[in-house]
Amino acid sequence: MSRPWQVLRSLRLRLFGPAKELVGTDQFGNKYYRVPKHETRAGQIIPERRFVEAINRQAYQYEMGDFPTEWEAWIRKKRDEPPTIEEILKNENYREEMKQKIKDISEKDQLLQAKEYKEGLVAEPVHTQVKGHASAPFYGKKEPSQDPTSTASTFQPGSWMPPGSGSGRS
Repeated sequence: MSRPWQVLRSLRLRLFGPAKELVGTDQFGNKYYRVPKHETRAGQIIPERRFVEAINRQAYQYEMGDFPTEWEAWIRKKRDEPPTIEEILKNENYREEMKQKIKDISEKDQLLQAKEYKEGLVAEPVHTQVKGHASAPFYGKKEPSQDPTSTASTFQPGSWMPPGSGSGRS
């Protein structure tokens, strides 16, 4: 490189910092860049910066899973080296295998539970019907009653009415 080009390049580096370097692309088409650590003209040291140029440029279009976890780890500096496509594919295959194994085990567990319920080895889960909340003033009744009511399976507490409120007993 000739001397004038070297001077221009060093001047550009001092004024604007180094140019971004394309590090890699993922299977979705997102491009990953890094700007190496550099020193500004004021002498301030700027650490390495990593970022992605996504296919969907608007933030509202971003969805979980748009970036592979390996690339996200690289961007967040959890790993030093960018991932290879082979590593990403290997991890994706592993995740798919785990999903299938979990599905198979879940189906086996459901079949075993159904068999145990049928044979009477295990009691079926109780389906409770909630009719109100404990902090509700009227437990399903239209109007409060001063008298507690009770049947064999339920208890309805009475409500306290201040004397002289007009709806109380005399």
